[in-house]
Amino acid sequence: MSIFRKRGFWFSAGLTLICALLGSFLAQLPYLSLVGALVLALLLGMLLQVSPGLVDAAQDGTGFISNKFLRAGIILLGFKLNLIQLAQAGVKSILLAICIVAGMLALTYWIARRLGVERELAILTATGSSICGAAAIMGVSPQIKVSEEKKERQKENEVLAVAIVCILGTIFTLIEIGLKPLIHMTPVQFGVLTGGSLHEIAHAVAAGSAGGPVSLDTAIITKLSRVLLLAPAAVLIGIWYQKKTSVQSANAASKTKLPIPWFMAGFILTSVLGTFLPFSTALLAGLVKLAYILLGMAMAALGMSVNFKVIVKRGKNAFLAAFISSCILMIAVMLVSKTFF
Repeated sequence: MSIFRKRGFWFSAGLTLICALLGSFLAQLPYLSLVGALVLALLLGMLLQVSPGLVDAAQDGTGFISNKFLRAGIILLGFKLNLIQLAQAGVKSILLAICIVAGMLALTYWIARRLGVERELAILTATGSSICGAAAIMGVSPQIKVSEEKKERQKENEVLAVAIVCILGTIFTLIEIGLKPLIHMTPVQFGVLTGGSLHEIAHAVAAGSAGGPVSLDTAIITKLSRVLLLAPAAVLIGIWYQKKTSVQSANAASKTKLPIPWFMAGFILTSVLGTFLPFSTALLAGLVKLAYILLGMAMAALGMSVNFKVIVKRGKNAFLAAFISSCILMIAVMLVSKTFF
C-alpha cells in the first residue's frame, strides 16, 4: 500500500507541519531568532516524545518525512541563492568561503577524531560548523551510508550535530556582537566576520544586523557563498567516506556506486532558475518559506524518532571539538577581513 494511503503518514504530516509552523513563528521572536526555525522544529518534535501514543500513531510517516521532505526542502532552498549577487561579491568572497569550508571541515573533523568522536558524528559536526548549520548536516547525512543496525545511531548523530551547531552558533553570535565595539572594524569587515564565521544563516543575520545595513548585506552574501558550497561538499564527503569505509571493511568485495546526491543537483538548478528567470520577489520569498517549512517538518520528524537521552551522554567531545575549531575560525576570519576587506 502506498505511503500516502496510510493514516499514520497523514497524522505524522499534520504533527510535523504544526511543529514546523510553530517553529517558524517562534523564530520571529527576539531571543528565539538566534535559535532558528529548524532547530525549534526539531526541539518541538523531541518534545512530542513525552506522549508515546502520539509518536507511535505517527510512526508510519516519520521516516518518509525526515527523508523525502528533507530533500525537497533543500532543493527549494536553492531559490535563496542569487548567483549574480554572489558573483558581484567578488573573487575574494568566494575564495574566503572555499577556504573556510575546506579548512573547517578538515580541522573540526581532525580535532573530533583526536578526542575520540566516532567518524560519522565527527563528519556531521564538521559539516554543520563549516557550511550552514542544520541544513548542511541534513544535506550531507544521506551521503554517509551506514548499515541497518546503525540507522538509529545515525539519527542520534544528526540531532546531536544540529544541537552542537545551534548552541555554538548562538554563543559566538553573542560573542561577536559583544566584541564589535572593541575590534574597530568597518561595516563591510564586520559583515565578512559574521558571515564567514557563524554557523546558521540566522546567526549571521542576527550578528550582521548589529553593524547596520551594509554589514548585514555583507554578512548575508558571505554566508550564502558558504551555502553555495553545500552541493560540491556533499559529493566529495560522500566519495571520501565511501572510500574510507570500503578500505577499512574486510568484506567490501565489490565496488559500490558513487554516492552522488541527485537532490543537490536540484538545489543548484533552483538557484539558477531563481537567479535568471523573472520570478517576483514575493514568489521567491514564498518558495524559500516553503523550503523552510518542509525542512522544519523533516527536523520535527527526526526529533520524534530519536532517543535524546543517549545524545546528551555522547556529545561532550564533539562539542569541545567544534568549540575549539569555531574559536580558531573566528580569529582567522577576523584577521582576514581586517587585512583584505
